[in-house]
Order: sequence, then C-alpha cells, then structure tokens
Amino acid sequence: MEALKQAIARDLLRIGAVFFRPDEPFTWASGIKSPVYCDNRLTLTAPQVRTRVEEGLASIIREKYPQAEVLMGTSTAGIAHAAITGHLLGLPMGYVRSGAKDHGRKNQIEGKLLPGQKVVVVEDLISTGGSVLEVVQVLREAGAEVLGIVSIFTYGMAKGLTRLREAQIENTSLTDFDCIAQVAAQEGYIAPQDVRRLLAFRDDPADESWMEVQA
Repeated sequence: MEALKQAIARDLLRIGAVFFRPDEPFTWASGIKSPVYCDNRLTLTAPQVRTRVEEGLASIIREKYPQAEVLMGTSTAGIAHAAITGHLLGLPMGYVRSGAKDHGRKNQIEGKLLPGQKVVVVEDLISTGGSVLEVVQVLREAGAEVLGIVSIFTYGMAKGLTRLREAQIENTSLTDFDCIAQVAAQEGYIAPQDVRRLLAFRDDPADESWMEVQA
C-alpha cells in the first residue's frame, strides 16, 4: 500500500492535480488561505493515471469491503470514479446529489438503491469531511448500510478525522497530504523546508501562521 500511495502522489503531482504554492497561497471559497490546490478531475484526462487510480480504488474495496453490493459516488467529482470502479468490480453504481431535484422524480439518490443494501461511497478528496458525510447521512436515511468511504486523496485534517469518527465511518484514501508533501519535496516541486509549513497548514488551516513557519 505504501508503494501505491507514493505512486499515486507522483501521478497527481505530475499531471498538476495537486499543485503547491506556499509562497503565493490560493484562497478557498471559505476565505482560508491554502498552499495547495487540488483538482483530481484531471485524473480522468490522464489515462495511465486514471487506470492506476481506479484499479487502486477497486483493490481497496475488494480487500476491505468484499460484501459491497453498490457503489455510490459523491456529486459531482466522485461520480466518474464510482462508475469506472464499479465497472471493474462488476458492481452497480449510482450517485448522491448535493440536494434533491426540484423537478421530475425529485431524486437526491440517483440509481437503484434498495433498503438494507451494503454501500461503499466513492469520493475524490476529503478535507473537513462535511460533504462526504452528508452523502453518508442521505444513504443511511434511505436505509442503506454504508460500509465505508474510499477516496483518492485526503488532507488528514483534524476536523475531518473527528467528524468521520463521530459518524462512525471509515475512509481509506489512495494517498494523503503528508505523502504528497514529502514526494513534492523529494522531486523538486517545493523546497524541502516548505514541508513543515505545509504540515502546519494541515494541522490547522484556519491559522495563517503557517505562512511564517521557518525550517
């Protein structure tokens, strides 16, 4: 798993899906200054990376959740990954909207889901965990047994870890922020001394003092 974690980290860095800019931080919608920008949708347009990602997700599900009956993607970034991984596993898939439609059948869950079915949620990345846990809650309210979450990347932020623990749900990611930061330093995407700053951001994104952290 460690070798795969590093391979996925290298892939994401190479295609620009995870881009570090500690000296010129990005601004999140929440207003938080971030040294990293993530766009795992780019894996879909890089066939070799996409294959490694989907096979990796499928491998996790085979190992941890062999009893899975349905995959459910998060809207919108997890939909394609749930579909491709579901194809590899021969499992049905669907997805959960951020809110119910206001027309037609007014579905929030798209695809066939029966009460009691065992579900694995497929997500692209997890930061504070809010959006993926909303999906878990919707599925539980529909009567599904949510076995766990699989994702491409997690920040490993304390807030997200706490939320997952309180919701009694486990996430397994192909790679994580710590691994990507280390690989980025090893391969020259960032200076080695920036790793400490990045991990300080990970520990508390709302505390902008990471910008002044020295090696």
